Amino acid sequence: MPRASLLPQLPWGRPGVKVVAITGVLATTLWNLRCFLNSPQVSREASQHTEPLLVLVWEWPSKQVPNVSGDICRELYGITGCWVTMERQLLHRADVVVFPHTRLQPGRDSLPKDRPLWQSWVWVSLESPSNTKSLAGWNQTFNWVMTYRRDSDIFVPYGKLVPNQSATVNIPAKTNLVSWVISNYHKTQKRAEVYKNLSRYLHVNIYGKANKKPLCKDCLLPTISKSKFYLAFENSIHQDYITEKLWRNALMAGTVPVVLGPPRANYEQFIPADSFIHVDDFGSLAELATFLKTMNSSRYRQFFTWQRRYSVKLYTDWRERICTICSTYPSLPRGRTYPNLESWFNT
Repeated sequence: MPRASLLPQLPWGRPGVKVVAITGVLATTLWNLRCFLNSPQVSREASQHTEPLLVLVWEWPSKQVPNVSGDICRELYGITGCWVTMERQLLHRADVVVFPHTRLQPGRDSLPKDRPLWQSWVWVSLESPSNTKSLAGWNQTFNWVMTYRRDSDIFVPYGKLVPNQSATVNIPAKTNLVSWVISNYHKTQKRAEVYKNLSRYLHVNIYGKANKKPLCKDCLLPTISKSKFYLAFENSIHQDYITEKLWRNALMAGTVPVVLGPPRANYEQFIPADSFIHVDDFGSLAELATFLKTMNSSRYRQFFTWQRRYSVKLYTDWRERICTICSTYPSLPRGRTYPNLESWFNT
């Protein structure tokens, strides 16, 4: 791994014999010092001021593992002074070690046996508490949490609105009223109950594995964009748990999201109040269905006013999420661990 140069910069011009000799001795001394500092027995903090932040990802969060060793944060996202690696032999030199919950085994045998005092461990999860198991065994283990929740040490949302300069509104042509893409349909989920009752009052075009009508990756947005409304129903209801169902399937597709998730006030911390419809806005699903079916074109266009000021940024690349650690590192708290991770996440 490239390290900061320890050799002195000499003036331009051809050096004399005495200068060359002195320089040679100095270079040898500095080289020996460099080897000493690179030894695992030496505290990382003794030399980190000359080196980039080293982030070790213990296991990659997704099944597809890209080539991550090197200066990818600078190359991809303009974040300097940070190196990301998956080489476990660098454990004793790493400033930060990242542990995705989906890759943690139930037992602690999956964790490193030794941990340098200066090193910080990060627990990572993008799943909701309802879909995150075996948290009880990780008390007093992790220094920081990295999740979709805004109160995380490292906040990694599924998406966000970013300012733009277009001042235009683009609404795709519509051929049907409501659509929904669903892959994991469970009758015990609230979204299944809401859909079942809502479908008594209007027709919903359903796609996805659950309905045996899967959409290819490039077909998803063009298909959904033909609907006036999209059921952005989360699989569970939790604070800040607002996923790609809103950001990609609805807003990015150019349709109006009908959301089922945390309360409206929580959504309004992410997107404008007039950009979506919340199931809880209505006293009954019959009222919601009537509202959708009888909406005129002028009222419908108002839901897209946000496009004049914002564009959707979708977070899909785990490399970008990992590099977020580097940009937030200076402001992160030091010297503490989460005493009860399960209690914090289920709050």
